[in-house]
Amino acid sequence: MVVLALQNGPATAAPEHTPGAMAAPLSASARTAAIKSAQSSAGSTAEKLGLGAQEKLVARDVVKDADGTVHTRYERTYAGLPVLGGDLVTHVAKSGALKGVTKATKARISVASTDAAVSAASARKTALASADSAKAGVSAARKVVWAAGAKPVLAYESVVKGVQKDGTPSELHVITDATTGKKLYSYEAIDTGTGTSEYSGTVTLGTTPSGTGGFDLIDGGRGGHKTYDLNGGTTGTGTLFHDADDAWGDGTPANRQTAAVDAAYGAAVTWDFYKSAFNRNGIAGDGKAAYSRVHYGNAYVNAFWNDSCFCMTYGDGDGNVKPLTALDVAGHEMSHGLTAATAGLKYSRESGGLNEATSDIFGTSVEFFANNASDPGDYLIGEKIDIFGTGKPLRYMDQPSKDGNSADSWSRNVGRLDVHYSSGVANHFFYLLSEGSGAKTINGVSYNSPTSNGSTVTGIGRTAAYQIWYKALSTYFTSSTDYASARTGTLQAASDLYGAGSPQYNAVAAAWAAVNVN
Repeated sequence: MVVLALQNGPATAAPEHTPGAMAAPLSASARTAAIKSAQSSAGSTAEKLGLGAQEKLVARDVVKDADGTVHTRYERTYAGLPVLGGDLVTHVAKSGALKGVTKATKARISVASTDAAVSAASARKTALASADSAKAGVSAARKVVWAAGAKPVLAYESVVKGVQKDGTPSELHVITDATTGKKLYSYEAIDTGTGTSEYSGTVTLGTTPSGTGGFDLIDGGRGGHKTYDLNGGTTGTGTLFHDADDAWGDGTPANRQTAAVDAAYGAAVTWDFYKSAFNRNGIAGDGKAAYSRVHYGNAYVNAFWNDSCFCMTYGDGDGNVKPLTALDVAGHEMSHGLTAATAGLKYSRESGGLNEATSDIFGTSVEFFANNASDPGDYLIGEKIDIFGTGKPLRYMDQPSKDGNSADSWSRNVGRLDVHYSSGVANHFFYLLSEGSGAKTINGVSYNSPTSNGSTVTGIGRTAAYQIWYKALSTYFTSSTDYASARTGTLQAASDLYGAGSPQYNAVAAAWAAVNVN
């Protein structure tokens, strides 16, 4: 087994941080034990928080800081029903004192009755009518309490499965009021999305000797990540890649292994980045790897993360000659899994834009971390895959509006944009926080980042910026976090890591103001 040795690319500043506020390393077994312990005391925790008699907490994740502070993420139930939008995070000091709690909703969870006036069959019909996908079918509707609106209501959640217009699978979650039958909300659960690689040159891969001779593309050093060939299919796992001499691909799309090399390399670098930067043991923090599927469909121009299979899937691009397996794209897709395992940001409206931006932020950070001369770090998204056939990237973090669709700054209409475009506000914030405003050249790429208020922002360096974003994501963001709440969460994270009133804290405030989030 060959372990990839990587080092961080140069940052624009060398920040000082508070080690005690950083997440401490937590093995898979220690994390499991911590979640089990939190669940065993969930009843007393609910009582301390003043929750109602019919509310119960379900522990989902635990983050321990080096100073002993414990952040525990809970889902809620009410009268045995799942509460959607009722998630919360407790922050407990080493002494056991409750430092605070972050809630997705401030409303008290209560409904007049758990008896529905509308049938489940009617809710499924409403959900099916909402779907804009081919070959759609709807699963059984489950009764829930919907708490992400102004007032908690009894509702149904239905999942409509089908195929989106571009060939991406669809898992549309539709929330229907169980009293009126009105559709309340919907979101898409599919987040889109030594070998010789096409984009990263000759790279070192983790492989495993096969019991029948040769080698399998299984990275045993990183949770057992596997890479499969769908061979144009759109369902199932596909065939595990195997090679006789452990020399994979030839750098061209004609060789089926080449896309697999890029996918496996991207998974390895992302795993290493999470571990090096955040002391995180894999995407979900449990030491288990996701898996990758390449050669999806025919000329499929996209890539996507599916949390239900815990896997990444990559198309081969226009003409099947530009696989969407570039390093930043791989880091982007796996970071959707990270978001699902932490804040669980819903993939709709402003929370969906923050979900997409998180993947762009960490995909970019992975690219810089790799320090690969064949694909130097930059603040362009998908610049290698040439998805438009013009050489232009998918997105620009320094000035998102250069793509013709994304928002540079917040407005009341941002939540109405497609999540890939509403992400521009947070992408722009992250660039300004890292590098500052104005004209500059980084790794040979020219940038000129404006500000909505005409201010001049001084960057604090990429490393400090992604540490602040991760801290906020993993301990302060919830499923319904919007831009205003993201500002609050990142300021708290900056205060934890660097101190209230520190240059880093003030830069976070300045960068949000520069994108009109005040």
